[in-house]
Amino acid sequence: MTGFYEELKWRGLVYQLTHPEKIPALVNAPGLTVYAGFDPTADSLHVGSLVPLVMLARFQRAGHRTIALLGGGTGLIGDPSGKTAERQLLSREQLEHNIAGIREQVGRIVDLESGRGLVLDNSTWLSTFPLTDFLRDVGKHFSVNMMLEKESVRARIQDPSRGISFTEFSYMLLQSYDFLHLFTEYGCTLQVGGSDQWGNITAGMELIRRVQGKEAFGLTVPLVTKADGTKFGKTESGNVWLSAERTSPYAFYQFFVRTDDRDVGRFLRMMTFVDEEEITRLEDLVRDRPEAREAQKRLAWEVTRMVHGREEADRAVRASRVLFGGGLEEIDERTLLTIFADVPSSRVDRTRLEGAGLALAEILVETGLSRSKGMARKDARGGGIYVNNVRTEDRALTIEDLILGKYLVLRKGKKHYHLVEVG
Repeated sequence: MTGFYEELKWRGLVYQLTHPEKIPALVNAPGLTVYAGFDPTADSLHVGSLVPLVMLARFQRAGHRTIALLGGGTGLIGDPSGKTAERQLLSREQLEHNIAGIREQVGRIVDLESGRGLVLDNSTWLSTFPLTDFLRDVGKHFSVNMMLEKESVRARIQDPSRGISFTEFSYMLLQSYDFLHLFTEYGCTLQVGGSDQWGNITAGMELIRRVQGKEAFGLTVPLVTKADGTKFGKTESGNVWLSAERTSPYAFYQFFVRTDDRDVGRFLRMMTFVDEEEITRLEDLVRDRPEAREAQKRLAWEVTRMVHGREEADRAVRASRVLFGGGLEEIDERTLLTIFADVPSSRVDRTRLEGAGLALAEILVETGLSRSKGMARKDARGGGIYVNNVRTEDRALTIEDLILGKYLVLRKGKKHYHLVEVG
């Protein structure tokens, strides 16, 4: 690789260019101002926003200035791109709450301290723009014919059962004005976004050309998909969020650990700063020793560290080891409860473990891990019973066995866990 653009190509981050003959040289030379927009439909971004967020961080490392634009104004309207139905309209209060949460998340990945990164809210200028002035100064530059040609609009109009409201139809004008405003006030000449934003990006460039008589540029990244055809960032329980309150750092880490072998190299290139030599080595390991899942573990650690910090990433690694028989000595209560949040649990009175203690066979039956006391003793003698991830023969459990002074982790075989809280 000879330059920043070549690295973007190698990482699979270039899908469409508005000016293929100019953009490579532009991005290879430091000094651009580039922006990407983020839709504040919730108080957290999800992992689908990782690629554009990391893209901004890459531009910073290459010597450019970046703007993360939060749609406090456009969020009142809703982007029809990629949607088959109208979005639910959010209140201004909800949008302000959402923006506060997202602003903090952007700052974890993009450098906002050095002056090379800004976070802006487009309600600052859109909410003070009189309607008649907007229609005169912006709307006159857009023909309805041109807007109908955009994929995001055409797809909705072709479905007579759904259609598109004038509210969402006008979204393109608002986002186009964003690009013009950033061009005029901040010298921003390049917009980056997902491939579903191509129509909005080119409309903004056209508005700049008509109003300013100058040239602006657009670059899209491919939408992230998985090899099995399912949508990236979705699990059975819903979205995977960047917020620790919505998706715990441990669950976040586990999501990436479970990455398909066919996807892990691509995700390492797109979502991390791991260099080419190391990614090549990890891809070789996927081929030669797939059971080790070294590439997945590296991907999960890198992304978790970036989003939640090194301490949480290391904590997630320790927690992950627990499920594969690792020791529980250094685990804290929050991590313990996170790990076993989805396994069966029960509560036992503390007095039962005092004195001579509680027979292991008895509690195995009570928790349903064994069908009978006889079977429990047989399982223990056969080496299939673990207490706090330590193989345990038939005996009594006492207060000394408790983790953190109040928990027992029982396991039968490799996968059947039960968490006991003693109180």
